[in-house]
Amino acid sequence: MTTSNSATPPSDPTAAVFRRALRDTGLLLGGLAVVGLGAGALLAGTPGVWGALIGVGLALVFSGTTVVAMLRTLHSPPATMAAVVMGTWLAKVLVVVVVLALLRDHDFYSRGVLAAVLALGVVGAAVLDFRAVQTGRVPYVEPDAPAR
Repeated sequence: MTTSNSATPPSDPTAAVFRRALRDTGLLLGGLAVVGLGAGALLAGTPGVWGALIGVGLALVFSGTTVVAMLRTLHSPPATMAAVVMGTWLAKVLVVVVVLALLRDHDFYSRGVLAAVLALGVVGAAVLDFRAVQTGRVPYVEPDAPAR
């Protein structure tokens, strides 16, 4: 019999939902980076490329942190999970606000491309998170679980 050092067992259906959401978000943002870089270069040249890169980076920070936090605290007490998720939400909002404030007076990037890529990334990731939860097969009852 082998033992695993991972935080969640590989057969945990709830962890599988979070892993699917994270994987799908990564694929979406990877594809969006390729399309956004191409479209940004065609529409706005070098500033469009920078806008797309910044937009994908912010979308990754905004969309990925909550799923990672929930996956890491999956088997923690509810209060711990809530505190970590709220802390990561606050941190990611602060990061986005600070980055946008620092970029406000600069013109090396295209604001339109950044806004479009960021919006597509965040909304697309939310849709993929919903799909992962909606189609995830998480049982209501665990027959082998000890009685509480």
